[in-house]
Amino acid sequence: FSSFILVRFVFDINGRGTMPTEAFLHSGAGKVLDIGAGTGRSTLMILEARPQTTVVALDSFSDSYVMHFGNKKPGEQVPDQGRERLLDNLSAAGVDSRATVVTADMRQLPFPPDTFDGVVTAYAIDHLRHSDVPKALGEANRVLKPHGEFLVIVTAGDFFMLYAFGPALIHTRGVSADFWPRNIREAGFEIVEDGMRPFSRY
Repeated sequence: FSSFILVRFVFDINGRGTMPTEAFLHSGAGKVLDIGAGTGRSTLMILEARPQTTVVALDSFSDSYVMHFGNKKPGEQVPDQGRERLLDNLSAAGVDSRATVVTADMRQLPFPPDTFDGVVTAYAIDHLRHSDVPKALGEANRVLKPHGEFLVIVTAGDFFMLYAFGPALIHTRGVSADFWPRNIREAGFEIVEDGMRPFSRY
């Protein structure tokens, strides 16, 4: 019960996502790709924090989407259900005119090189098998314009996560402290900021 109170009302885990750093797309403008957009929390975060941006919200909308975000509706395909839920959330927030939804795998992005000014992934890339992470990071680098910016937010195995979301630690299982910095650098990125928030590393 205390875990629920902490997560729901102190950290507002179901509320609007907030940008963990003001450095990402500080100009406030550009075309952004959200890989693993889910129900749109990170897409909303970008669109509201950077009002001159447009976002392509991408997710595979596979069976794992239903496992994370709710039961499949009878007679409705998972991709259709996922797109509908994401678009409903963007519409409710009044930002749907600046967003496009694409169904694809983050390990094989359907965009040409140098397409986006920024890429964001929030609590999505850490759902992949560790062996698939380099491929997804490489794809993010490929579609970014030169000097583009990449914001990676992953689940952190910190005290808050252990206390409130013990089973969710599966996302951090077997991940050493240097796993993300090492893989991000090996994908061709320069790390300009590395920080922690409750439940999260960015």
